[in-house]
Amino acid sequence: MRGLLEAWVARLAECRLEQKAGYSQHAMPLRQHSMPNYRNPTTILNILIKLKNNGKSKYTITFVDKSLTHLSKHADLDKPEEVKQYIASKEVSNSYKKNLCFAYEQYCKYHNIKWEMPLYRQDPKGFKIPTTAKVDMLIAKARRGLSIKLRVSKETGLRPIELCNLRVKDLDQDKALIYPTTAKNGASRILRISKKLLATLQDHIEKNKLSLEDKLFRGTAENYGKYYRQMRNNLAEKLNDQTLRTIRLYDFRHYFASMLYSRTRDILLVKQQMGHKKIETTLIYTQLLHLDENDNFTCKTARNVKEATELIENGFQYIQEIDGIRLYRKRK
Repeated sequence: MRGLLEAWVARLAECRLEQKAGYSQHAMPLRQHSMPNYRNPTTILNILIKLKNNGKSKYTITFVDKSLTHLSKHADLDKPEEVKQYIASKEVSNSYKKNLCFAYEQYCKYHNIKWEMPLYRQDPKGFKIPTTAKVDMLIAKARRGLSIKLRVSKETGLRPIELCNLRVKDLDQDKALIYPTTAKNGASRILRISKKLLATLQDHIEKNKLSLEDKLFRGTAENYGKYYRQMRNNLAEKLNDQTLRTIRLYDFRHYFASMLYSRTRDILLVKQQMGHKKIETTLIYTQLLHLDENDNFTCKTARNVKEATELIENGFQYIQEIDGIRLYRKRK
C-alpha cells in the first residue's frame, strides 16, 4: 500500500500544476530538471506523502510541491528570514503569498525549523454574475457531454470537482435529487434538479450503460475546466463577443447562488445549498439585493395552479397578485 502511495505522489511531483478547474489564474512554472535546494532528494516526496496521509487533497499536495520547488530557486529553504523576504517582495496577491507560506510551513514542520509565519490577509474577491441569456447560450453551443455538465452546474452550483466525482448512485431518479460528496470539508447538502435535466441524465446513463457505482461523467475537474475554456473562447471568437471570455466555469456556481438568493432572500438556505462552512463566505451574495432595480426581467402571469407551477419550475419568482392574476418575473 505504501509503495502505491509513494508511486502516486512521485508521479504527482513530476507533473505540471494544471489550472484550478473553473478559474483563469496562471499556473506556477514547470519544475526544471536541476535539483531544487532541498536537504536531500527524498525530502519533497516525504513531505507529499505526509500530506497525503493527513488527508490533504491532490490540489493541495500538488501546490505544495510546486511552491517548494519555486521557493527553492529563489531562497535557501533552510533560512526562514530569506524565504520570508522573497515572499514579501514578490508582486503577487496576498492570497498567493498566504499559500506560499502554507507550503513553506510544511517544509519547516518536517525539518523542525522554527519560524514566524507571516499573516497575509486574503484579498477580498468580487465577481460578475453572467446573465441567464449568456449562460444558456454557452450551454446550447457546447457539445452534448459538456453541455450536460454545464446544465448540472447551472442548476446545482456544484464545484467542478464535486460534479466530476458524482456517481450514478448519487442521483435519486425518483425524486430528482442529487446527493453530492461535498468538497473543502463543507456542509453536506441535497440538491434538486429540474425534471427536464433529470430526463437528460437518465438518457445519458442509459446510452453509456452506466451502473450505480460508475461515475456519472468521465474525466477530471481539470479537464472539465479545460474543455469549457476551449469551447467558450472559440464561441467568443466566432461571435466576436470577447465578454464571453470573462465567464469562468466557477461563475456557473456563482450564478446558481445569486439566482437562489434573488428568489428566496434566504442567506442561510444559500449557505446550505452551496456547502459553505462559514456564513461570511455566503454573505457576498447579499450585495445582489441592491441590483434588482437595475436588472431586466421577463414577466409572466398565471391564472391557475398549472400555469403557476410551470413558471416556478422554469425559474420565475412570484411577485404579487392583482385582480386574481398572479405576477411572476425572472431575470433575463
